[in-house]
Amino acid sequence: MKEFISDFKKLVKLRLTLTVVFSASIAFLIGSKQQGDIIWFNWLLLTLGGFLVTGSANGFNEIIEKDLDKLMKRTEDRPLPSGRMTTGQALVLSVFMGILGTLVLVRLNFVAGLLSVFCILLYAFIYTPLKRKSPIAVFVGAFPGAFPPLIGYYAAFSQDDLAYYSGHNEAAIIIIPFVLFAIQFLWQFPHFWAIAWVVDDDYKLAGFRLLPTTKRDKVSAFMVFITGLLMIPAGFIPYYFGFGGIWFTIVSVIGGLMFGYYGFLLFKNCDIPSAKKVMFTSFIYLPVTQLVLLLNFIPLK
Repeated sequence: MKEFISDFKKLVKLRLTLTVVFSASIAFLIGSKQQGDIIWFNWLLLTLGGFLVTGSANGFNEIIEKDLDKLMKRTEDRPLPSGRMTTGQALVLSVFMGILGTLVLVRLNFVAGLLSVFCILLYAFIYTPLKRKSPIAVFVGAFPGAFPPLIGYYAAFSQDDLAYYSGHNEAAIIIIPFVLFAIQFLWQFPHFWAIAWVVDDDYKLAGFRLLPTTKRDKVSAFMVFITGLLMIPAGFIPYYFGFGGIWFTIVSVIGGLMFGYYGFLLFKNCDIPSAKKVMFTSFIYLPVTQLVLLLNFIPLK
């Protein structure tokens, strides 16, 4: 049982899955503050459904990349390439998690369930095959990667609430969730490209082409720098629309400046230590800014 639990955690990429669930959960609480009532049972349903859907997408990803994972040191010990789990077992688990997770989210509302299906399809069956074909995979993957705030925010509303707000306060169900989506969408470029720079040698063994120019060069470093700088104006967007307070803006801009500074170091030095600084900044930026936004959130009237 201990071995199965260990392999299951690797199949669903537990740390990544928990990060996704955290992002969706914070967005749920923001949506709850907007409509004035936190239903904690629904928050538990979102957490469960989000975990299952994300675990399903990651499971399908590992099934598709089973033979490629054998080639990379960072993934060779996963349950499928190591032979500790069969493709059939992983497929059953992934399908079960996908169906059950979607049903749980649909119970909250149809929009959350529909977005979860798109998330699985885009991540597992479009982004995953593209990773070996073109750097455009990062752009494609940024969409399902930015869905968690959308799913979480809309999960805070019942179907009737969504219908009510669509006629009385469209900003609350359009501007807020799509700004959350946009910030997380932009964040993924310096995040993924920094990771790709750090593990490029391993990625090359599997034929993954994720850096902007498919190699560590000045152009790829410049793209990390520019997309990192974009996080500075992104930090002002919630304040501009009136739902992000000044403390959120300050923290976000500081995070954006860190992205820009370390991105500049990467452009200047083109080395792995600088890329790691961008990568670790990205790890810290998202959960910290999301928590601060939750605490400094101003409902739109």
